[in-house]
Amino acid sequence: MRLLSLNLGRPKAVPYTDNPEGVTGIDKRPTEGLVRVAAPGPKGIGGSGLAGDAVCKRQHHGGDDQAVYAMAREDLDDWERELGRALPHGSFGENLTTEGLDVSGALIGERWRIGSTVVLEVTCGRIPCATFQGHLGEKRWVKRFTLRGAPGAYLRVIEPGEIRAGDPIEIVHRPDHDVTVALQFRAVTTERGLLPRLLPAGEALHPESLAAARKYVAEQGA
Repeated sequence: MRLLSLNLGRPKAVPYTDNPEGVTGIDKRPTEGLVRVAAPGPKGIGGSGLAGDAVCKRQHHGGDDQAVYAMAREDLDDWERELGRALPHGSFGENLTTEGLDVSGALIGERWRIGSTVVLEVTCGRIPCATFQGHLGEKRWVKRFTLRGAPGAYLRVIEPGEIRAGDPIEIVHRPDHDVTVALQFRAVTTERGLLPRLLPAGEALHPESLAAARKYVAEQGA
């Protein structure tokens, strides 16, 4: 398992973003050399966990629980075959393009060591938006991506440090439950009845997903 590509975005003015300022950082490009990784701060204030990476709409993106976004190269390859077009590293706006790692099958709370110092923790899957659809330029992209159910994973920073493309990835902790990123994604998008199954992940789960699961259980018991 390794970090195949490390991708950063710069603010870019585009016609398709729903950001009132008209700019987005979704257009991530591979970068060489070491990049500092650290917790960026709470959502709405903090941006990306990677130095030099732009997060332009912070009320919905970035922050400690969505500090880094990872996508498996294998999933990008599947989409290449389906779409009939090349998808270079970073095409989905991911910071980390991984190789040999089942990102959407990762457990919530699973921890990855990248390189010698950085440790990240899986929190949730990526919810597609209009900006993502505009960036890809594919019709019905939000629906198609959602139905595929392989959203990649957001991660929080547990131990800061520096990483670079080519670094090994090691799974250093697997929690004792069966709540995967794919399950969490289905529960908060297309299959709300799955929300109670997220509760064993506890505080490792993204706070919004945990709140949704607790609310659903409370309402069903009322």
